[in-house]
Amino acid sequence: MYLNLLQMINKKRKTIKRKTFKEAVESTPDVCNCYMVGKQAIISSDRNKCELTVQSKCGGSLFIDECLKQQNKYPQDNRWDYAIDYNSEVFFFEVHTANTSQVSTVLKKLQWLKDWLIRKAPEINSIKASAPYYWVHTNGYHILPNSSQERSVIQKGLKPVSKLLLR
Repeated sequence: MYLNLLQMINKKRKTIKRKTFKEAVESTPDVCNCYMVGKQAIISSDRNKCELTVQSKCGGSLFIDECLKQQNKYPQDNRWDYAIDYNSEVFFFEVHTANTSQVSTVLKKLQWLKDWLIRKAPEINSIKASAPYYWVHTNGYHILPNSSQERSVIQKGLKPVSKLLLR
């Protein structure tokens, strides 16, 4: 009987359809009208900061900060920049100067994103990648190696990169 119950539960899990990124964005009231095909949501000056090995694996993008700014939502908060779907997983990246003095700002943005995903965007949160958070630095990486600031960035699950490469 116990085995039958487990088989029924597993069968039910398999029949639950996972939402696409587009569906997840459209079911999130804060950003429901801001989904864009491919990398179109990424502003042209940032587009080269995100490289896709296979363009057809891109399920769309979202400029979170701009979308919320247009609606005057969370105007006093440090909002995150982008979300992009690649191979049915969502990655979040912030294009920002990587100086020691900017670590606290970017970590506030990351905390805002994590809170927003849980409270306001659970459908998007449910399809995030296993390593989803990236700090795409501009003008080089100027945070001292092994400093408390660098350790904080790593401990929070944020990966500093010069370009987000999705393979």
